[in-house]
Amino acid sequence: MGIIILIVVGGILGWLASIVMRTDAQQGILLNIVVGIVGALLAGFLVPGGSITSGISLPSILWSLLGAIVLLAIVNLVRRGKVR
Repeated sequence: MGIIILIVVGGILGWLASIVMRTDAQQGILLNIVVGIVGALLAGFLVPGGSITSGISLPSILWSLLGAIVLLAIVNLVRRGKVR
């Protein structure tokens, strides 16, 4: 059950991060899910207890969203050479 919650919440967070970074039209739902999950894991590595994998709370959601935004900024930098 935990993996399903991770996919759903990760997808929502990836979608929100793509809206914030204005890349929503360029990527599909699959990339949104991947960015959300990897962003959550990135936040979990940088901030102890800051990932949705350790439990869903408001701070963990915010840290995971920040991780997804940072990940999208890095992807934009590599792809285009600039952050939007």
